[in-house]
Amino acid sequence: MKRHAFVVMLVMGVSVGLSAAGSYHLLKEIPVGGEGGWDYLSVDPGAHRLYVSHATHIVVIDTRQDKVVGDIPDTPGVHGFAVAPDLKRGFTTNGREAKSSIIDLVTLKLIAKVDTGENPDAVLYDPSHHEVYTFNGRGQSATVFDGRTGTVTATIPLGGKPETGVADPAAGRVYVNIEDKNEIAVIDMRTHAVVARWPIAPGEEASGLAIDLAHHRLFAGCHNKLMVMVNSETGKVVATVPIGQGVDGTAFDPATRLAFSSNGEGNVTIAREETPDRLTVVQTLETQRSARTIALDPTTHRIYLSAATLEPLPEGQQGRPRMKPDSFKVLVYGEQ
Repeated sequence: MKRHAFVVMLVMGVSVGLSAAGSYHLLKEIPVGGEGGWDYLSVDPGAHRLYVSHATHIVVIDTRQDKVVGDIPDTPGVHGFAVAPDLKRGFTTNGREAKSSIIDLVTLKLIAKVDTGENPDAVLYDPSHHEVYTFNGRGQSATVFDGRTGTVTATIPLGGKPETGVADPAAGRVYVNIEDKNEIAVIDMRTHAVVARWPIAPGEEASGLAIDLAHHRLFAGCHNKLMVMVNSETGKVVATVPIGQGVDGTAFDPATRLAFSSNGEGNVTIAREETPDRLTVVQTLETQRSARTIALDPTTHRIYLSAATLEPLPEGQQGRPRMKPDSFKVLVYGEQ
């Protein structure tokens, strides 16, 4: 995600807050421990699994038991994990080695590694073509490979630094935030070419991206404290709402039509898509400083955020505070 996504901010503690119109609240904290930073989380609803990136490995959590049940090692500088239930495989983005690991989801063992562009960050799987897209931050490109064979089928120049991408298989398109250009690039799945570039003004430096497939809407969380809702057929920005500072993740629940922005300042902005052209904030959920990435389980409607506590710096000292040993955890929020 952001180039500083592995930097956690000073923690002031966890609190729960509900607005008059909102109902999400803290359900549980899942202790993980260990050292190092983190980035994306990914949910596999059918298998009841949550995959959490953590420095050089991926932590596997059972979402029915809310506990760690496995680990995927040897993923240096891991950012993301895409799940392919039809292939029983998962795909990482290992930022430090410019590779994607292909993982057997049953055994959690490595099948192979695929070369990508420099610093692969976000990753998505397109089941309609059995293809994996890695979005390469410093490489300013997308690497596309066959999820069954690991064969690279395309390298797509993006003309800027890509962040999160989402797919619409029915439309045959992939959408990806180009953070430093303040735009969304549109990729044709068949030709692997960029076919459109859409400005997201008044949004700037979009990080998180989510999609409402039924109503053809994109939700981009932007670093100028806005969420923009974009028509995925025309590229027009149709609505905006204010969000918190330090966004790094965005999610959308198609059943409730709620869009979520996880903000590193310590909250999640929850907005409802009232109509395809109207977006309304319904809750500001207080979470924890450093909890800036998010995953949503569409079957339970729960959201998951990674967070940790940092040791306070001595008075007058500058620099990055140390993470409190073994404080890394996953926060679980829901409506029950």
